[in-house]
Amino acid sequence: MISSGSNLYNKLSNVIDDFMVLDYTGVGNIGPIYDALQKKQQGPMCMKAAEAVIAQVGERAGPVVIVTGFPEGGGVPETDGPVGAAFIARAIFLGLQRESVIVVDEDWRDMMYATCRGAGLTPLPLPESGIITPIPYLRPVYVATVPKDDAGCAKVCDFLLDTVDPSLLIAIERPGCNDRGLYHGLGGRPLDGLVADMDSFFHKGRRKGLVSIGIGDGGNELGMGMIADELRQLFPKARDTGVPARGGVAAQTATDILIVANVSNWGATGLVAALSCLLENQAVFHEAELEVRCIEACVANGGVDGMFMGPEPATDGIAAEEWRGLLHTFRMTIQRCLGFTVGWQGTMGDWRQSRA
Repeated sequence: MISSGSNLYNKLSNVIDDFMVLDYTGVGNIGPIYDALQKKQQGPMCMKAAEAVIAQVGERAGPVVIVTGFPEGGGVPETDGPVGAAFIARAIFLGLQRESVIVVDEDWRDMMYATCRGAGLTPLPLPESGIITPIPYLRPVYVATVPKDDAGCAKVCDFLLDTVDPSLLIAIERPGCNDRGLYHGLGGRPLDGLVADMDSFFHKGRRKGLVSIGIGDGGNELGMGMIADELRQLFPKARDTGVPARGGVAAQTATDILIVANVSNWGATGLVAALSCLLENQAVFHEAELEVRCIEACVANGGVDGMFMGPEPATDGIAAEEWRGLLHTFRMTIQRCLGFTVGWQGTMGDWRQSRA
């Protein structure tokens, strides 16, 4: 593994985090959000999260549990979150040979299965026994679903914690309740009845000693409670939705480690890139064409773009073809940092020379 604190480690850490806070959506929020995070969690966020994934998978035998799914109008899921969850699961399997369980609401099952296939994985239902055994010659990912009622959701969550016994918890673009226990869209839209309570799952996981990672882009996502106070100072809607007695949109539940990005799926890409670098395994970081296929599969099976509010092959207003270019540029930048470039002598550089 690349040594923490080495020149190469520091260079890669900075490059990856710099890509996360590019404001290509033009919303203007990610810079202040990242600055707020640095006050609470200093240093490279993506490398820190990747190191936690590697450490926890090495210490604990269970699968990684990834929670995602954010409802738009009528309760349909947006593309931001499920796509990133699928690629995190892919990276963990290819890099660490560990299976993941992706958890979504019951009505989003078909969307999640298709999204996983788009990412090059084989989705399977979680065994009733909760015991996952390796399957040769397959890239499995397991999908578990939760009902939206509190009692039913709690039953599934207890099964996941007590029987499946995960090694690590990750939340990506999952609604996080505010300090009144209520869920909202970023603009203040109530999500009552549209989403299951997964905050309780993370609270119970913490009591069991599980490390958790959150990925978000606006402040209303599970995990962003680490900077909830700062968000309330920065953004009016974080303090007050404008709907009487509902409070603000700022999520209250904190994770141990937080990644913020201009788009949450982009934060997942940062984690994948960091894992690829640390493990010195370029196969872990997927090709841009696969990302396009994954977004299209998600949309074709019920996902919608969170900006267009329709079944467009896009994520937060960024079209799939634009994602192709962004991801390709990111991957090539990482490869240049590692020395995989054609130098003036016309030969490929040796990345091992840069490790000191």
